Amino acid sequence: MIRLCSLAFILVISAHSNANEVVFPSLSSNVSFTDVLELESNHANLTFVYGTDNPELQYGELWLPTNADMANRAAIIVFIHGGCWLNSFDIAYSHPFSAALARAGYAVWSLEYRRTGDEGGGWPGTYQDIKAGLEYLKKLVDQPIDTENVVITGHSAGGHLALLAGIDYPKSNGVIGLAAISDIASYSEGSNSCQTVTSEFMGGDHASMPDVYTTANPAEKRLHENTILLQGNIDSIVPIEQSQVSGAETVLQEGAGHFDWVHPGTFAFARFLSSLERALGQ
Repeated sequence: MIRLCSLAFILVISAHSNANEVVFPSLSSNVSFTDVLELESNHANLTFVYGTDNPELQYGELWLPTNADMANRAAIIVFIHGGCWLNSFDIAYSHPFSAALARAGYAVWSLEYRRTGDEGGGWPGTYQDIKAGLEYLKKLVDQPIDTENVVITGHSAGGHLALLAGIDYPKSNGVIGLAAISDIASYSEGSNSCQTVTSEFMGGDHASMPDVYTTANPAEKRLHENTILLQGNIDSIVPIEQSQVSGAETVLQEGAGHFDWVHPGTFAFARFLSSLERALGQ
């Protein structure tokens, strides 16, 4: 099912804060990566290493809302950042996104992982890190988080990994892809800067190793039964066709580009918050 959301329909959730919090500027739509990088942010509450091969890359950041305690456990958003699976893009750009989610009342388990260019990164090592990071949630029982209420989400290449994780963890409440790469085979055939490095992540091109691509391709699998793909209709990095996959609900955000989803001051981010509420049954 495809739903089209106009800008006029969405109300931006204000980023008012107290004196100790950062205020995110309101930008309606089509923000740039530079706009995201220029945002200020506070830091995660805690960091935990989930892997032993490269602990400097195999860790998760736990962001907690101020009202969370053991009697009031917060729902968990597992977040996987993007960046074309390349080690030149790390978790840092997503800090304002995670901070805003914590401010909205969610706990965020944001995963860093080995990427293309890192020893052990690429397929399948990158995805093995994501699975290890998800499994580590079981060790956080002493934190004020509700492990019975989990939504897995990811941006861009991180959306690809989130869709796979949702398949392997069907007990989660749902999966939300933010400009997610859902069909890695067709994506690898494109010509933009992110599409052309897909073969580096996979260790070869689709034509020479189709079976390996199948193992890594959400579009060729049965997705989590509650999968939502949020897509801007003017995204120049992930084509709109990537949001139209069997078994997923597609929500097209009018006027949104690729980075709107991770900027807390946009209409697209407000749409994401409302999708989270639906996924969690709130």
